[in-house]
Amino acid sequence: MTHFPWLTTCILFPIAASLFLPIIPDKEGKTVRWYALIIGLIDFAIIVYAFYQDYDFSNPNLQLVESYAWIPQLDLNWSVGADGLSMPLILLTGFITTLAMMAAWPVTYKPKLFYFLMLAMYGGQIAVFAVQDMLLFFLVWELELVPVYLILSIWGGKKRLYAATKFILYTAGGSLFILVGALTMAFYGDTVTFNMSAIAAKDYAFNLQLFLYAGFLIAYGVKLPIFPLHTWLPDAHGEATAPAHMLLAGILLKMGGYALLRMNAGMLPDAHAFFAPVLVILGVVNIVYAALTSFAQRNLKRKIAYSSISHMGFVLIGIASFTDLGTSGAMLQMISHGLIGASLFFMVGATYDRSHTLMLDEMGGVGQKMKKIFAMWTTCSFASLALPGMSGFVAELMVFVGFATSDAYNSTFKVCIIFLAAVGVILTPIYLLSMLREMLYGPENKELVNHANLVDAEPREVFIIACLLIPIIGIGLYPKLVTQIYDSSITQLTARLRASVPSLTQEAKAKAPASFYSMVSLTAPEIEALSSK
Repeated sequence: MTHFPWLTTCILFPIAASLFLPIIPDKEGKTVRWYALIIGLIDFAIIVYAFYQDYDFSNPNLQLVESYAWIPQLDLNWSVGADGLSMPLILLTGFITTLAMMAAWPVTYKPKLFYFLMLAMYGGQIAVFAVQDMLLFFLVWELELVPVYLILSIWGGKKRLYAATKFILYTAGGSLFILVGALTMAFYGDTVTFNMSAIAAKDYAFNLQLFLYAGFLIAYGVKLPIFPLHTWLPDAHGEATAPAHMLLAGILLKMGGYALLRMNAGMLPDAHAFFAPVLVILGVVNIVYAALTSFAQRNLKRKIAYSSISHMGFVLIGIASFTDLGTSGAMLQMISHGLIGASLFFMVGATYDRSHTLMLDEMGGVGQKMKKIFAMWTTCSFASLALPGMSGFVAELMVFVGFATSDAYNSTFKVCIIFLAAVGVILTPIYLLSMLREMLYGPENKELVNHANLVDAEPREVFIIACLLIPIIGIGLYPKLVTQIYDSSITQLTARLRASVPSLTQEAKAKAPASFYSMVSLTAPEIEALSSK
C-alpha cells in the first residue's frame, strides 16, 4: 500500500460518489443524507489512515506525492502531495465537511442537489490544499467556488442572490490575478513548467517578484479576507445556512492563508521581505477594525462574521513575523479558527431554527428554556475569546510572542503593533459576552417565547458541538498534538525567508520612502548574523 494514490483517492472519491445521487430513489432526502454522510466518513477515514500510515513528522518536504502526465508538452501534470503546510488543513477539511453534512440534516429542499454540491466541494477543497501544479491549482480554486455560489443562491436567506453574486464577483475577480501570476511564473526563464517546486526554484527579477506578490496578495486577500477586500464575507454569512457557514468559516477562509504561505512566502521570499511590514499593518487593521465593527452589529450572523475577520488578522501578523514561533502561530490560528468558527456558526443556525430571528434586540432570556444550547453557546464563545486552555489562546499567544521577539522590526514598530492588536483582543470578550448576555440572560422576550418552539438541543447537535470542542480543548491543553505535524515545514520556510532578507534590504530601502523604512525596517544585519550561525 506504500504507493497507493491516497490523495487522488481522497479528492476523486467524494466527487465520483456524488454522481450517483440523482439515481438514488428518495423524495424526502432521508436516504440521500445518510448516503452523503457515509461517503464523507469514508473519505475522512481514508485521510486519517493515509496520515497515520505514511506521513513523517520530521520530513519538511512533500510526502504522499503522486504525479501523472496530463499535457506533457507543457509539463502539465496531475500532481498532488502534502507537507506540513497542507496536511493539517486536509485533515481539517475532512473533519469540518463531514460534520457540516451532519449539520445539514434539516435540509429538505432539493436534497439531492444540495448533497451533490456538498460532496463536490469536499473533493475540491482537499484538491486546493493538495495540488502541486500552478495551473491545476487555479482550476480547482475556481471549480470549488461554483458549489458555494449555488448553495448560497438556492438555500440562502432573503438576499441570497445579492450575497451569492457578490461572493462570486469578488472571488472570481481575485482569481484572475492567480491565473496571470501562474502563467507569468510558468513561462519565465528558459523552461516552461507549472510544477510548484520548479517554479519556486526559478530566479525571478526583484521587480517581477513585487508584481507577482501584489497580485497574489489581492487574490488571496479576498479569500482570507483582508481589509478592504472583506465586504463579501458578512453578506455571504448573513444569508448562508448552517452547513454553508461551517464550510465558509472552517475551510474557505483558510485557503487564503494557506496560499499566502505556500506561494507568496514560499515562492517569492524577497518580495515577502519587502511586503512583510504591509502584511503586519493590514493584520492589525483587520483585528481592530473588524472587532469594532462586530461590536456594533445587531445581527447575530454578521457579528460572528466580523469576529472571523478579526481573528484572521493574527494569521497575517504571524506570516510576516520572520520567526518560527510566529509563523507556527499563524498556522495554528488557521486550524483553531476553523474549529471555533464552525462551532459558532453552527450554534447560530441552531438558534435561528428555534427563534426564527437573528436580531439580538428580539432575543432575551432564551437560555432559561434551552439549557443545553446555553451551555454550548457559552463554551464556544469562551473558545472564540481565547480563554486559556483552549486553542485560540495558544495560537494568539504564539503570534504575539513570535512577533514581539522578532529581530526583523525595530522596537517602536513592534510596540505599536502589539498595543493595537491587544486592543482587538480586549474588544473580543466585550462583544462576545455582551452578545451572550442579550441572547441568553435577562428577562424573557414574551412574544418570542409564545410564538417560537424553544426546544433544547437534540442529540445530533450536542454530538456536533462535542466533536468540535474536543480538539479545541485538546489543542489548548497540549498544542503539540497539532504543531508537530507542521514544525519541520515551518522551520524550513522561516529559514528561507530569513536568508532572503540580507540580499534584499538595501534594494528595498532604495525603492521606498526613507521615513517608512525608518519605522518598520527589516534589520538585515541581525538576521544575517543569526542565519550564519
